[in-house]
Amino acid sequence: MAGSAAVLEDGSLISRLDRRLLKAEQLLALLSGLAVFSLMILAVVSVGGRNAANAPLPGYVDWIEQIMPLIAFMGIAYVQRQGGHIRMDIFIGALRRRALWLFELVSVVLILLLILALVWGSWSHFLRSFDFAAPLWSRDSSIDIGLPIWPAKLLAPVAFGVLALRLLLQVWGYGRALVLGLEAPVAVPLIQTAAEQAAAEADQMQGHDTNGSGQG
Repeated sequence: MAGSAAVLEDGSLISRLDRRLLKAEQLLALLSGLAVFSLMILAVVSVGGRNAANAPLPGYVDWIEQIMPLIAFMGIAYVQRQGGHIRMDIFIGALRRRALWLFELVSVVLILLLILALVWGSWSHFLRSFDFAAPLWSRDSSIDIGLPIWPAKLLAPVAFGVLALRLLLQVWGYGRALVLGLEAPVAVPLIQTAAEQAAAEADQMQGHDTNGSGQG
């Protein structure tokens, strides 16, 4: 299962790179959220048009095909940074220090190898669809209203590429922790206990209350 994790920061190079990459990951996650919202709007317009004027949105399924990669891929690097992907925290939580960092390092390296293969495969899939000489630069299009498909296909290698950068940083972070025997390394997700999670949520809520009181 996925547990709650914290990512520590300091003034080191790896932490500065982590924060810079986080900005790109947050932007992609925001785009994913906006895509979900736009999908809701499309559904309302299509259903409303069908019921009100017997005129559903033309190419509704085509637009969904274009939007789905935004929803599916754009947030995966951000979730990896936060330690939110599915994992066996019951087993990992029993490990400590170097044993934990070794397990995490091996896991991240294996994931990185898989993602690099997916970057290569999805990029090749995009290239088969993209053609500067073709109309709308596309060799294929959607069935209903003829939308070019290459923009949707490009999203996969972009998202996987950002995830690969995140995984490289985590390989560095876990490797550094393993060599130096660090207890709480930076730039990698650290599993929080239930008590630590509750304390963090309490601090966050207290911060919101303080800001609200100050504005009042």
